[in-house]
Amino acid sequence: MRTSLVSMLSVVTLASLAVAGCAPSEEDSADQIKVWSHAGGGKEELAVVQGIVDDYNASQDEVTVVLESFPQSSYNDAVVAAAASGDLPCVVDMDGPIVPNWAWADYIQPLDLPTDLTDSLLPSTVGRYQDEIYAVGAFDAALTINARRSALVDNGIRIPTLDEPWTLDEFDAALVTLSADERFEYPIDLGVWDANEWWSYAYSPMLQSFGGDLVDRETYLSADGVLNGPEGLAFAEWFQSVFERGLASRTPTADGQDFPQGNVAMVYGGSWKALDSAETFGDDAIILPVPDFGSGPVIGGGSWQQGVSTTCANPEAANDYLEFSLQDKYIVEFADAVGVIPATDTAAQQTEYFAEGGLLAELPEFSRQFALVRPETPGYAVISTSFGKAMQDLVAGADPQATLDQAVKDIDANIKSNDGYGF
Repeated sequence: MRTSLVSMLSVVTLASLAVAGCAPSEEDSADQIKVWSHAGGGKEELAVVQGIVDDYNASQDEVTVVLESFPQSSYNDAVVAAAASGDLPCVVDMDGPIVPNWAWADYIQPLDLPTDLTDSLLPSTVGRYQDEIYAVGAFDAALTINARRSALVDNGIRIPTLDEPWTLDEFDAALVTLSADERFEYPIDLGVWDANEWWSYAYSPMLQSFGGDLVDRETYLSADGVLNGPEGLAFAEWFQSVFERGLASRTPTADGQDFPQGNVAMVYGGSWKALDSAETFGDDAIILPVPDFGSGPVIGGGSWQQGVSTTCANPEAANDYLEFSLQDKYIVEFADAVGVIPATDTAAQQTEYFAEGGLLAELPEFSRQFALVRPETPGYAVISTSFGKAMQDLVAGADPQATLDQAVKDIDANIKSNDGYGF
């Protein structure tokens, strides 16, 4: 079973994230580049990273790259602890939405990479803060709806396409129609079994497709009016109603297993689940784009990326390693091993699944057309936590307007207490 590539952001305080930069650790040196990876628990992904390290070391004799891996569940805590003690490695990987915070906290420095390289990458795989590039990634993930083709066809439901996704009315009507199909306990699994960052990654795109957002992206100084305004309220009321009407379960089986077990007709989830669906249902498995709730389809953007720490003794070599790691052949290896979206179009055409005619061929376009990176602000950790709590409260039946208003108060108070995070 492929594991989710949406990271679980550690519950860390913004104060701990703002620890000042420290001097290079004793192990850091100009001729040794330490690389930290979160993929300690994923053997396929880790094998690709180790291969890159081995190839880089064999390609030159000026520096030696040393790889250290951690389980994803403990990775962010390890980085925070290392920053506090001055032991950050030269190269550190991080989940896309945490990049601005670590840049603001002086953990990482702007990258020095060729423009033709960064321009070739999917925009969602480039981590920015204040218009500077701090991190780059070899892949992204996408939100999709995995469905049983037969369930839609048998019930006379139009199969949506990239060019013509479902509207809100169509999607809602499809759920109502499928609720009468006795083969399924529920029409859809919306993934509320998941935890932490999933709640923002998965449901803020729905909010944004309704026309709202997590924070005002023109100023990054307040969520008032964009999270709790008319569009946000319309989203919250509809989302809550899906559970109240019995169109999705409040307690689905963990890890999205209701879909492969045949308990639901569709599952809202990540692109990393698409291959599993195809393996389970064969030609009856179909990958659908997310609905257009009124302001265009939206999916989350930004997966794991790599950057260079501010304490690195040889940032030139670290940047050279990053450039080396983004060759198409390695991007292809990640895509084939883990089922993630390649960061370049040229790499996609060399992969097993994403090349033209491949099972996942449309997903890079999903990302290119629909992906919206999570707000590029150091305050995202609190924005995510506040929104996630609000969504959980909505599923439990809380008042939509009061719930959104409270989330806005929490977000705005945090931004104010941190002097706007540089905005």
